Amino acid sequence: MRALIQRVKEASVYIDGVCQSSIEKGLLIFLGVKQGDTKDCASNLAERCVHLRIFEDQHGKMNLSVNDVGGSILVVSQFTLYADTKRGHRPSFTDAAPPDIAENLYDVFVGKLKNQIGDGRVKTGIFRAMMDVHLINDGPVTLTLDSK
Repeated sequence: MRALIQRVKEASVYIDGVCQSSIEKGLLIFLGVKQGDTKDCASNLAERCVHLRIFEDQHGKMNLSVNDVGGSILVVSQFTLYADTKRGHRPSFTDAAPPDIAENLYDVFVGKLKNQIGDGRVKTGIFRAMMDVHLINDGPVTLTLDSK
């Protein structure tokens, strides 16, 4: 699994012009699922995301987690994180997990986040929907975490 994490001042997901979900200060996580990923991968990656210390403390050092600052998390499925662009001009997505497997692991990931920081602080897009994602990146701070 791969998580592209952005520290945000705010983020929202729109589907057909209607706001599906929004958060204020926190993390926007684009989540990609790869063939061969497991529930353990999803659970461990969620745990790492919750405890990732990328918010500044009183001394201006990145030393606090999303939970420490009372932030929220918005998770958006993103199979294109596993695009293979080594040949030609058209990306291949053969490394991405099939949608039914990916959705199940996406749900495991989101469930683990909810268990860690609370149901009300975790929002999502809709799996497989065409989404417009709006965000104000804070920093900017953008990181990639892989489960393996």
